[in-house]
Amino acid sequence: MTSDLHALCFDAHDPLRLARFWADLLRWDTSEETSEGMSDGITLLPGDDTGFRLRFRPTRERRTGRNHLHFDLTSTSLDDQRQVVETALELGARHLDIGQRPEEGHVVLADPEGNEFCVIEPGNRFLAECGFIGALAGDGSQEAGYFWSRALGWPLVWDQDQETAIRSPHGGPKITWGGPPLMPKTGKERLHFDLAPPVGTDRQTEVDRLVSLGATRVDIGQGDAGRVVMADPDGHEFCVLPPAGSRT
Repeated sequence: MTSDLHALCFDAHDPLRLARFWADLLRWDTSEETSEGMSDGITLLPGDDTGFRLRFRPTRERRTGRNHLHFDLTSTSLDDQRQVVETALELGARHLDIGQRPEEGHVVLADPEGNEFCVIEPGNRFLAECGFIGALAGDGSQEAGYFWSRALGWPLVWDQDQETAIRSPHGGPKITWGGPPLMPKTGKERLHFDLAPPVGTDRQTEVDRLVSLGATRVDIGQGDAGRVVMADPDGHEFCVLPPAGSRT
């Protein structure tokens, strides 16, 4: 039994505004989730085969660098790519220069809180079988890719030149790790995974399993927040949620 990728969580200064941006761009529905009677932020429920939620939780921490994860959105034609970019800009995105070359076909944007994402040109064969969210592209090592493959039970669909990618057996986006050189870690991640333990499995048992795979428990000042905060082999944080009965 393996953990379920329950959500990709965004730390946001204005969770409602950021959730509305992504809901409108992805055409997903919103809901409000609770944990032990307390608001757990704004959540978007997938309207396609993505398979995991997007969750937006409040933070007061300042952004300290580029995210190690970003979305690669697909397009079906050059006109479609232009339309996706125009829609994103109308909703509050902006163009972003991260050193991409003029001849590269993808368009790099940032959402209203500066989180990077790309709109990929049509004809990208690596993402050909994926939906609108083609990939969750990560800055990370081969070791991290192997860890997440075992943690989630998702098979490797790419493993070459220290670049790795995994994908759920049920479809949806790929998750990729680009290999070295890695970006320096500059603070707490603004995007992180929320994992749900397997049904019928005690959370501590799952935490122990993840540690055996290479994860570590970390203290980022969370206190008793109902989540166990861990880090993957690259030091990127993720959370293991309470059992399902305590999340609703």
